[in-house]
Amino acid sequence: MLLQRPWMRRLIHYGALATRGMTLGVRGVAIDAEGRVCLVRHTYVSGWHLPGGGIEAGESAVTAMVREFREEAEIVVDPGHPLRLHGFYHSRTGAGRDHVALYVAAAFAVRAPKQPDREIAACGFFPLDALPAETTAATRARLREIREGLPPPAQWQP
Repeated sequence: MLLQRPWMRRLIHYGALATRGMTLGVRGVAIDAEGRVCLVRHTYVSGWHLPGGGIEAGESAVTAMVREFREEAEIVVDPGHPLRLHGFYHSRTGAGRDHVALYVAAAFAVRAPKQPDREIAACGFFPLDALPAETTAATRARLREIREGLPPPAQWQP
């Protein structure tokens, strides 16, 4: 078939990039009373990451983050303590058109332990000084910024 040829797949890929605008996503930091941060491991990409995902059409970034916390980690954000925007980043991975808003949850509850599903392979809370070895460099950098009160850089990647 024609689609099995590498040049045709590349042509289709570039066509999709030309017709699609930038993407907007969210990530969230939830640190519990014991000083542990919530991380997730997806089924489709390696490493441990902060919970998050894409902003749906007609959805605000805050609403998207509240939804992603619930879907990926069973975290319910306390509506009396709104999410705080830490930074807005450009992500150079993929097509280089991605932008990520990073929020911090001041108060939240965990409904139940997150069970693996088709998107989330694992979810857990980890001490900030003992993150899993597979925690991504960008996740580590964002946590360092928050822990040390550093200003966010323009790029998601460290």
